[in-house]
Amino acid sequence: MAEEHYNDDELSPPEWLNVQFITEVLSGYEKVNELEVTNLSFTPASAKGDHYASIMFRAKVEYRTPKGNFAKSLIIKTMPEEEGAKKDMFTDSPMFITEIGMYSKVLPEWERILREVNDTTKLHVDCIYHSLQPRQVIIFEDLVEMGYAVVRNRWLMQEEICSAYSKLAKIHAISMKTINERPEYLQEFKYGMCEMPGLMDSPLINAGMDPFIELLGSTPELKKYQPHFEKIKLHFKNRIQEVMQEYRNNPQPGYYVLCHGDFHSRNMMFKHNKETGCFEDCMLVDYQGCNVVPMAVDLMYSIYMLMGPEQRSQELESLFKYYFSVLLETLRKIGYKGEMPTPLMFWSEMKRHRYYEFLLLSTFLPISVGLRTHGMDIGEMLHNDESRKKCYQLKEVFEETKEMLERFERSGYFEDL
Repeated sequence: MAEEHYNDDELSPPEWLNVQFITEVLSGYEKVNELEVTNLSFTPASAKGDHYASIMFRAKVEYRTPKGNFAKSLIIKTMPEEEGAKKDMFTDSPMFITEIGMYSKVLPEWERILREVNDTTKLHVDCIYHSLQPRQVIIFEDLVEMGYAVVRNRWLMQEEICSAYSKLAKIHAISMKTINERPEYLQEFKYGMCEMPGLMDSPLINAGMDPFIELLGSTPELKKYQPHFEKIKLHFKNRIQEVMQEYRNNPQPGYYVLCHGDFHSRNMMFKHNKETGCFEDCMLVDYQGCNVVPMAVDLMYSIYMLMGPEQRSQELESLFKYYFSVLLETLRKIGYKGEMPTPLMFWSEMKRHRYYEFLLLSTFLPISVGLRTHGMDIGEMLHNDESRKKCYQLKEVFEETKEMLERFERSGYFEDL
């Protein structure tokens, strides 16, 4: 991959990321005092557009111990040290604490629960080191070395999406059992994206509603929806925050889960057989936005950030039905004692939390289409008015917006705004 396709702050590792540090990490992980790193090189581990909350490096390490010579590839995730947009928005957020908690506490425990019912699903890649002080660092085994890759330059296939939904459904199911039986276990997971410093005032939340309303008003087929979004605009941010904080502040009858929080195609890696090309597995990554929220949050987000146009228009309900079947199967297997979810209540929950989907349609969909279909720069789309307007002029945005608004209308989303 050409150098210009990487984030600038991932081109050179920080000074502390050196032989001494890697030696200490591997010595601790392998419980070997006499370990010598003989060769070490770093490259960026994520392409431009994959990550915004952290920076990632791939370390190729050759080392020797009394047992012999070895080589290992590591993925090192940390925070940027330079001043700038990333540091301002993400440095003071609890995302690293959340992700460390997921990898060190929750996911290993939930895999253990699955093993007890003879389910061999792997929910996470092994974490070999983590620290918050003196700097925030998490180090993983390299999924690329295991045959996994981020899917680029195409939409996901149905079997890939189903695999991702299967793993999400199992995470959701075990979290429902946990919330029902020992809610204190997940008490620390209360910081979602809405609690990230500055996010609710950022362009990611605020920049889309005005050009979206302008799109509706300038298009005869969509003009009837404009008055609805004029109303929605007045208080959509407050309603979104209510959705994200509902479990902690005002729990309602419904389905609460420990959500992934950023369930999109760049936060998962897929494995295909090298010889046949057949799909084998999906691995979810980036558990830094996990918190307890309504089940609808992850599912709504996935409509716009995981599915492609074909799935959104033709397969949405069948894909959700598949997710729901795995959820129910897992709840039964693990001995969930609460009231079983029903499809009717699930869709009622989707409607009740519709303000989050209003945001996703008005802001995230145009950005996603601009980024994934037309290769537009996300920074330009967020911070440059002219670039952002170009998103809303894309034919694909109009076509998909029309379909989604028709679904909203059929589902009663515009009632009692």
